[in-house]
Amino acid sequence: MDVLLDTHTWVWTLDQSHLLSQPARQALSQASAVRVSPITFFEIGQKVRIGKWPEMEPHISALPTYLADQGAVSAPLTHEIALLAATLDWDHRDPFDRILAATAITTQAALISSDTMFDSLTNPNFRRIW
Repeated sequence: MDVLLDTHTWVWTLDQSHLLSQPARQALSQASAVRVSPITFFEIGQKVRIGKWPEMEPHISALPTYLADQGAVSAPLTHEIALLAATLDWDHRDPFDRILAATAITTQAALISSDTMFDSLTNPNFRRIW
């Protein structure tokens, strides 16, 4: 099974893995591929730029290296994913979460996230692990 990491989950895998749930750690250890969406890089950069995640500022330029060092791979970000994100039957408005959900559905990966907002997404092809 492939897994897709939510933004906070990926950051936690870098140096705070104790914050990950046991099912999340188990899914990571058994995953055939660990994916991080390009939108995660945008979200981190955006939050640093507007002052919402200052502790990540020293790491911005190293994020691609961290991804490679972990053996994770970049998830696709295609027009199909963007269109699905825009049209999902889901009341949640956060564009980052919508793109992550659409990416998980499109790539058939389980999303590892502590964000319970994803539980309101009732798409049969979506699975959240936490």
